[in-house]
Amino acid sequence: MFPTILDTIGNTPIITIANLNQPDEGQVLFKYERFNPGGSIKDRSAIFMIEEAEKRGLLKPGGTVIESSSGNFGISLAMIGAAKGYRVIAIVDPKTTSSNLALLKSFGAEVIVVNEKDDCGSYHKTRILLANKLAKEIKDSYRPDQCFNLLNREAHYQNTAREMIEQCGGKLTTFITAVSTGGQLGGISKYLKSFLPEVQIIGVDAMGSIIFGGEPHSYRIPGVGLGWTPHNLNLQHIDCAYKIPDEQAFLTARAFARYEGILMGPSSGACALVALKVAQNLSAEGRVVCMISDGGDRYIQTLFNDEWMKEQGFSLQVDIGTIRLMAKQLQPLKVSVPDNDNMGLDLMKYLNVPTTTLQMNEELGQ
Repeated sequence: MFPTILDTIGNTPIITIANLNQPDEGQVLFKYERFNPGGSIKDRSAIFMIEEAEKRGLLKPGGTVIESSSGNFGISLAMIGAAKGYRVIAIVDPKTTSSNLALLKSFGAEVIVVNEKDDCGSYHKTRILLANKLAKEIKDSYRPDQCFNLLNREAHYQNTAREMIEQCGGKLTTFITAVSTGGQLGGISKYLKSFLPEVQIIGVDAMGSIIFGGEPHSYRIPGVGLGWTPHNLNLQHIDCAYKIPDEQAFLTARAFARYEGILMGPSSGACALVALKVAQNLSAEGRVVCMISDGGDRYIQTLFNDEWMKEQGFSLQVDIGTIRLMAKQLQPLKVSVPDNDNMGLDLMKYLNVPTTTLQMNEELGQ
């Protein structure tokens, strides 16, 4: 028996795949985060950051939680707020799906939509600016600040990474996950480089995001991508990266639903495609652990809507051979550390990052 719904966060399963993975190549293992009560891996960082804020007196009973999130992190905070009695304000943008909006509101969150794009053509910076402004204006409020608060990374360093390694018996060849705020990739890569440095670590991003460099442009994959390198991520811990086109991410997610019975979102589809690529280059003794950050049920109106797919100009062909060929043809990016070490600090100053975040990061030694 669990005292509250929040006590069910974590201890998600690792599952194998039978049809898209071949027996003579590396074994692909999915860390399936859909089993968290809020439906995604973001439950882990959200509860960790809220409980740390409570311990430090930054969030008191009846307080307000304010966050910039167009998807899973906001939903996790809304669920936690409902369970703990906090007011939650979610700053979203026009790309937020109607399903996510409905979930946010079902947990009682107040939703504010930002329509102004930032200098990268996305809404990240304008959302963050508004969230920081409201945090200063609203009494007894707290900003978890998933983009800049290193507690995001710490949650996965202390909990997710250890859980995953224990489930694998300490035996894995490669770890793969998507990157947006950098929390899960930053925390797990930090842990692996400290305790299992032989493991190859791969970050997955959308084509059009500039976390790993390149020119910014719009993209359809939700839950990934930024116009800067996230503060939670140390690029020196990443061995290589892949940028996946929208269509390939969506088709791969559809393929895993069709041929494995596994629901996943488009960002996880991108990761799964990279996992197939890596597995094809390994012997049967290799083990590739791939993070599946959420389920596909939140994308019924897009990912699993044939008409929507056609409107984007995406194919509907998802046979196993096509997906495996797409994986084989992927090319990795070399990860390099940006020359401008002050870029992140300058951005934090511009965005008026809360003092609580800066103090927390200083305490964590960063």
